[in-house]
Amino acid sequence: MYYPDDKVEEVLRSNNIVDVVGSYVHLQKKGANYFGLCPFHNEKTPSFSVSETKQIFYCFGCGAGGNAVTFLMKYENYSFQEALQSLADRAGIKLPEVNYSEEAKRREEKRQKLRAVNKETAVYYYKLLRSQKGRKGLRYLVDRNLDAPTMRDFGLGYADGSDSDLVKHLRSLGYPDDLILESGVAVFDEKRGLHDKFWNRVMFPIMDVRGQVIGFGGRVMGDAKPKYLNSPETEIFDKSRNLYGLHIAKRSRESYKILCEGYMDVISMHQAGFHEAVASLGTSFTEGQAALLKRYSKTVLLAYDNDNAGVRAALRSIGILKKAGIEGRVIDLSPCKDPDEFIKQNGSEAFRARIENAENSFFFELRMMGKEYSMDDPAQRTKFHHAIAEKLCGIEDEIERENYLKEAARRYYVDEGSLRRLTASYGRAGAAQKVWESGGETTGSRVEPSRSTAPAAFRDQRAERDEKLLITWLSDEPEIFDQISPYLRPEHFQEGLYRQAAEGCWKILSSGEGGNPASVIGMFQTGEEQEEAASLFSKRLKGLTGAREKEKALRDIVISIRKSAAEREKKLIESSGQEPSPEMLLKMLETKKDLQALQKIRFTLSDAPAEE
Repeated sequence: MYYPDDKVEEVLRSNNIVDVVGSYVHLQKKGANYFGLCPFHNEKTPSFSVSETKQIFYCFGCGAGGNAVTFLMKYENYSFQEALQSLADRAGIKLPEVNYSEEAKRREEKRQKLRAVNKETAVYYYKLLRSQKGRKGLRYLVDRNLDAPTMRDFGLGYADGSDSDLVKHLRSLGYPDDLILESGVAVFDEKRGLHDKFWNRVMFPIMDVRGQVIGFGGRVMGDAKPKYLNSPETEIFDKSRNLYGLHIAKRSRESYKILCEGYMDVISMHQAGFHEAVASLGTSFTEGQAALLKRYSKTVLLAYDNDNAGVRAALRSIGILKKAGIEGRVIDLSPCKDPDEFIKQNGSEAFRARIENAENSFFFELRMMGKEYSMDDPAQRTKFHHAIAEKLCGIEDEIERENYLKEAARRYYVDEGSLRRLTASYGRAGAAQKVWESGGETTGSRVEPSRSTAPAAFRDQRAERDEKLLITWLSDEPEIFDQISPYLRPEHFQEGLYRQAAEGCWKILSSGEGGNPASVIGMFQTGEEQEEAASLFSKRLKGLTGAREKEKALRDIVISIRKSAAEREKKLIESSGQEPSPEMLLKMLETKKDLQALQKIRFTLSDAPAEE
């Protein structure tokens, strides 16, 4: 839902970010700002800064930043609307009503009812485990070395089910049969009617990232089949887009997540102190789950079973992670079968050592592939080296491919130059195949990327740096706006987020309200955009000791931004292949006059140093 800018700003003004963040993070005031340990990555020295003046947070360690809305989106995994609603409730502000269509309204009401049934079911199973009827299930969990706090944190329960006791309980609370059936906790047949789906099973409530129960997994007591039984998919339960344990793992400050196969692996790892563990839900790892993981970490360690099926699953998951832009590494669990067994036999410190030595996924793939060849046979060894070269072609980044090539040559005793030439030949063959398949269209990546874009990339990076510096400067010292605005406008900033942020700054500063970074960040509704916008207010020039140095630096930055804008305009004209229009010529003349004036002008600044 869209909320007017003035309503977003009202909510932000009514919530002091120090109070909001301080309810999650221990903060201490140092100078103008507050500092604490970053909740988004693991650190020992506080680099997480909260500015009460600007109403923004920024971590100098991992780059996380934004306003109060951004913080809740990132910490609680809220959507923009949910975070804004939370802050509005906190401040007693009423947001505009959501205008659902009748169909959407009915669907949302149904989802709420299904959540209510699942929550009540989870409570029922939880209590049953701790009753006389649940002694069998409790004994099983205790025998698996789970303690009471861990069982509580994961809401573990027990399903008796012999007399359809859950169905009777839900009916007694007024839930209709069709809703109980649709929730997936019951099934129907002509002989027994509506009856419990789960019986004689230890129950694992499955929660979404917000901790709401969306389904269940049940482990049978005894040798009956299936060993594990999961809820069917419903309006609120999509197995391919949820992960077991993520509602807890999302708060881990480690830079990685650990992906396991089963519920017990996740639970035992959390009990051992590895709170970043998650598992897929009785199905193979999916692209939807990879996209979900990417929101919390750029690195995933695979802790799959140490058998043939586990290796196949790991190889498949590596490809999915790579496609999602996530670095994958593989934890060696030998000689144990799974993480649960490893931790019980060897302890937490030994497992942590395996984490620290997790194998690069590319070399794990090569190692598994190498088992198919006899290294004692020159012909087999040659085939293996060809397979390495073909795999290297799949790495699009030239520098990354070169690094892997050198290491592969060292590990597998092959001449580096020979492997490079072989890789290039496979790359040309692959490119030719792509052209043939596309009917002559030369789309797609090439093995040897062009280096001609390097100067342009450098200029873009410099423009980004200078634009960030100026936006931060404006938020620190809004009084400079009147001096630079005759020479600089939002259109001189690069298109996209930088220009949008500049437009927000110009709008606020033109109205005389002073610099308000939190309001500018509030213009963006995705966490990624808000985080990038926050970084625009955290770039500073160091070592400026006096007003004269600051004045020269400010003038140089304004000139640099105008020159970069002129360069982009020039390239646009050249790429069009047309003569510049009269309007373009006037703009070029205006730029020339402004740059001449800027060379002579002196901005007037105070001696006070910029805020650190």
